[in-house]
Amino acid sequence: MSVSMIRPMLLVAVTLGVSACTSVGTQKTPAPDVVYTVSPAAERAEEARVQALRAQPAYSFQGRVAVSKGKNGGSGRIDWVQQGSEYRIQLSAPVTRQSWTLQGDSVQGGARLEGLGDGPRAGDDARQLLLDATGWDIPVNEMSDWTRGLVLRGSGESSVERDAEGRPRRMQQAGWLIQYLDWYPAQEGSPALPRRIEASREDSKVRLLVDQWGIDAP
Repeated sequence: MSVSMIRPMLLVAVTLGVSACTSVGTQKTPAPDVVYTVSPAAERAEEARVQALRAQPAYSFQGRVAVSKGKNGGSGRIDWVQQGSEYRIQLSAPVTRQSWTLQGDSVQGGARLEGLGDGPRAGDDARQLLLDATGWDIPVNEMSDWTRGLVLRGSGESSVERDAEGRPRRMQQAGWLIQYLDWYPAQEGSPALPRRIEASREDSKVRLLVDQWGIDAP
C-alpha cells in the first residue's frame, strides 16, 4: 500500500507552550550517571507498548528538526508519514524557503528526493542521498523505529539504558547515540510516544521536537 493511502489517523493531543529555552536547538541531555530501577510492572507495560506500536504500521508525526554536521547546520519543519516500511518525509527550511520531499522503502531500499533546483534525485541509500543533496545527515531508515522509542529489530539490550517506566532513555545503535529527553504519556488509543529526541554520530547531530503524532485508527 502506498503511503498516500493511509487511513484517517487518531491524532495524539499536543498543546505546546515551548519557550526559547526549550527550542529544538537548545535541549539539554540528561545526566549520564543516573541509573533507574525498572519494576516488573514497568517491564510488562513497556512490552505492551512495544507490541502495540509494532502492530500499528501506519503512523505520522509533525514537528521541528535541527540538524548539524560539523560547523554547518540548519533547522525547519518535518512532516513524516509511514505505512509499513514505506515513508514520505517532507522537510522545509523557512529561513531559506527551501523544501524537499523524500520517499522510499526502508526494507526494499531505494529513495527519491524531490524539490531540488536541478530536478529529482534517486539512490539506494536514503541517508546518503539526503546528505549529498541538502547537507542534512538524518538516519532515515532507522528513524522509523527510533522516533517511536523502539529498539531496532535484532539488536540486543546491552547498549540500551532504560528509564523508570522501562522505556528507552539512551541507546547506541547503528553507529548513532539516541537519547530520549521527553515523552507524551499514553492516551486512549495511543501508547506513550517520544516528544524530544536527540541522535548523534561523530560530528552529526539531529534534534527532533514532535508537535503532533498520528496513530493509525483501528
